[in-house]
Amino acid sequence: MAGKIKFAIVGFGNIGCRHAEQIALNPETELVAVCDVNPAIASKLPEGTAFYTGLSEMLAATPAEVLCVCTPNYLHEPHTIAGLTAGMHTVVEKPMAISVQECNNMIAAAEKTGKTIFAVKQNRYNPPVQEVKKLMTAGDLGSIYMIQVNCFWNRGDAYYAGSDWRGKKEKDGGCLFTQFSHFVDILYYLNGPVGAAQGWVHNYAHQHNTEVEDTGSFVLRADNNAIINFNFTTCSYARNMEGSLTIFAEKGTVKIGGQYLNTIEYQQLEAAAIPNIYISAKSNDYGLYQGSMSNHDKVIQNVVDYLHHNQPVMTSAAEGRDVVAIIEQMYRGAVRV
Repeated sequence: MAGKIKFAIVGFGNIGCRHAEQIALNPETELVAVCDVNPAIASKLPEGTAFYTGLSEMLAATPAEVLCVCTPNYLHEPHTIAGLTAGMHTVVEKPMAISVQECNNMIAAAEKTGKTIFAVKQNRYNPPVQEVKKLMTAGDLGSIYMIQVNCFWNRGDAYYAGSDWRGKKEKDGGCLFTQFSHFVDILYYLNGPVGAAQGWVHNYAHQHNTEVEDTGSFVLRADNNAIINFNFTTCSYARNMEGSLTIFAEKGTVKIGGQYLNTIEYQQLEAAAIPNIYISAKSNDYGLYQGSMSNHDKVIQNVVDYLHHNQPVMTSAAEGRDVVAIIEQMYRGAVRV
């Protein structure tokens, strides 16, 4: 059996810590180095984990096979390319980048170095999503007519005060990149590409501390002619309310609901019923706020399965780029009100 896969992490905030936890728990992986601009991080690391404040220094000194890029959105491109150039596969947190051009640059570097980019889209592993994916793949829903996506979350002042990049247009990119790219990904994963998008966005409650919208509503047309309504806000009072996707189709209606696409909330199908899944508490809980489903164990396992067991990548760099392309398309079609 091959030895443990050595991982390094750049960026050790909330999501970097999540990666470290899952690397430590997987019997086929080990964390050997961490890079972060905050030197106080060194005291929080497991014994034996090397710490660096400079990425170039870490990459030059670290015999890792995989780099997890857990830095702010605007740094995903340069940090991924640096890891690939150093001879490492890279696991890139969402969004893959904040422009298609940045994604293209990353993919070109992967092709040049012969290394692989794993785009983190952990909601694909949610059991309700997988059950609906099976229906779609088998054609059991027939023609898809309409899809409703609702993303109603809360992000308060403390969330934005905790960093110098959240809510900044050039570093964050906007809600569709930072909060809701997972929902765009699930829409794409289940139903395919989008051909057109138009909508409205506005910053209602966060004008004092952000440069981006906090609310939006879009109508999209998928390449399969389905009409999609995509609604989002970070103004849900006090807490996250809902993250859902409802499909209306020729042979059934099904809703993946809950706060994090964690339940089968409704189904009426011509085919056999799918399991009534309810997952009560498996979100990424960061204290002041909650993120998407905590499936990073499966993200790390996918790297293991790919490198040790010749299994496919769950979300390829090309798919990560496609999601960024849809988000860019939505913003191009948006009117700011």
